[in-house]
Amino acid sequence: MTLRTTQLLFYLFLALTLPAGAEEADRPLQGTVSWVYDGDTLKIEPHGKVRLIGIDTPEREASERDRYLARQGVSPRQQRKIYERAKQFNIKNVKGKAVSLTFDHTTRDRHGRLLAYVYLADGRLLNQILLKQGLAVVYRRFDFLMKDAFLKAEATAHAQQIGLWATSP
Repeated sequence: MTLRTTQLLFYLFLALTLPAGAEEADRPLQGTVSWVYDGDTLKIEPHGKVRLIGIDTPEREASERDRYLARQGVSPRQQRKIYERAKQFNIKNVKGKAVSLTFDHTTRDRHGRLLAYVYLADGRLLNQILLKQGLAVVYRRFDFLMKDAFLKAEATAHAQQIGLWATSP
């Protein structure tokens, strides 16, 4: 066996034995948003379904996940309204646009979706923009690198009473 053949076999072995998604953690990926499912889930070509790390937006219909926001004083009616606003915000600002994806400790969730920080062409972070607009809350269940910055962005929106935190419907 030649040295080149040995090297190729080694790289093939490495690619086959890496955990799913491990290759994605090393470098930003580029893509185009082709579909907006809701405020925190997008389809980004050629990578597929992407869940925004560290944030949670209200669901289209009432669910168990509403309880956290209800305890924060956000009515179910306000949650449905913000669901639509977050989705429309993404349609207007990212659908059809080029984005960059970076990753954290875990690159995929239990549903197989990529977990990513999504950066716009101008360098702004979509995950954080949604928090600042009051269209999302910090997903507190898991730890992630930008959690402190995200908590500050959410607190600012709350203090300014915008989006989810608006006092009038």
